[in-house]
Amino acid sequence: MENDDTNMSATLSGAEALSDVMADLEARSQRFGAALTGAMRSATSGGKGLEDVLRGLGNRLVDITLAAGLKPLEGLLGNAVGSLIGSVTPFADGGVVRAPSYFPMNGGTGLMGEAGAEAILPLKRGADGSLGVASAGGGGGMPQIVFNVTATDAASFRKSEGQVSAMLARSVMRGRRGL
Repeated sequence: MENDDTNMSATLSGAEALSDVMADLEARSQRFGAALTGAMRSATSGGKGLEDVLRGLGNRLVDITLAAGLKPLEGLLGNAVGSLIGSVTPFADGGVVRAPSYFPMNGGTGLMGEAGAEAILPLKRGADGSLGVASAGGGGGMPQIVFNVTATDAASFRKSEGQVSAMLARSVMRGRRGL
């Protein structure tokens, strides 16, 4: 029964595609007929010679044919260029890749983010020539330490003041050791 449903939907899909092709063919034949009628009208009432009329008709037919033949290619190129431009994401300041993404490498193509989020970190050469991760703020000043404290009211904040001060002191000491 399921196989019959699959065959029926494939047949319907094919019939819809054929209907679309036939409608397109009918529209093109109407344009051809209009071009032919206009050319003949020009020949009889416009005083043009038959050779000029046939040349104009031939040019019009070439335009119609080229437009029809290049339309799929135009859509393909438009989609390809759009996807390339739309997919370029700059990471000059670093960032996170959350989905599998390809990138160029010497001699091939690399893949990142395939097993989950991966970080992109900008590198900077230090005064001693060593290469390392560039720190925010250029590395010339003191590091910033940010604590976010959530308290339900002022009294609960006062109770946690000692803990916050101890955590801040530990962070400062760790930072000094790393300098």
